Amino acid sequence: MHLLLTLALLAAPVPTTTASYAVYDRITHTLTGRDVHKPIRSASLVKILIAIEQLESRGDDPRIEPMLRVSDDNAASELWVENGWDQLVVRTAERLKLKDTRPPEKRGMWGYTAVSAYDVVKIYRYLLEDAKPKVRRTIMGHLQRAEKCASDGFDQSFGLPSATWRPAFKQGWSGFGDPTKPCVDRPRPRIQWELDTKSPALHTSGTCLFSIVVVLTLHPEGTTYEKAAKRVTQLTEEVTKHRC
Repeated sequence: MHLLLTLALLAAPVPTTTASYAVYDRITHTLTGRDVHKPIRSASLVKILIAIEQLESRGDDPRIEPMLRVSDDNAASELWVENGWDQLVVRTAERLKLKDTRPPEKRGMWGYTAVSAYDVVKIYRYLLEDAKPKVRRTIMGHLQRAEKCASDGFDQSFGLPSATWRPAFKQGWSGFGDPTKPCVDRPRPRIQWELDTKSPALHTSGTCLFSIVVVLTLHPEGTTYEKAAKRVTQLTEEVTKHRC
């Protein structure tokens, strides 16, 4: 019986990380990657769309800085509501010609916006190539000054900040509960729905040298933030090798 149980355990599939990524070379104008159109929930990457919509429709706002630099959820939630909830995603996806981006089924859950690695690259290309200088300078300036510690206590230094030199970056995470070792004394509380996520998500995105890099990942339930962050950094090192 023990032998049968052992064989059954060995035969059972081992949960693995699901990853899609895209790297766009701004010199050769070529895109390489894997599963670039795979829809994955955005977590905090949607904050870039929130910033674009705010700047282009309503003007600059002091809440954009903490939303982008320390990934502040409260600032994002307020700007999300003020800019039309889920319709913000509909409008920006149409304006930026995003192929795979969809608003969340429940309009209050902005972190459940669907994105793909391809579309996140297009968002950065829009900022760098098509957006008005004021929009580009504001958003990319904040991403260039993104801090190591997020407002909710999570360490943002995985992925691009660890694998490349001086990137402008925006990270995303969801489903890890509360940080085991917060990097701030009093982390700001996170929105409650993130605690119900079954598959932890961890994303890194941004620019380094002449490349735009996006790595989106989903991890087996129960994966620690530290373990997921290590996986994302390793993958980022692989896809950015000889590029950044």
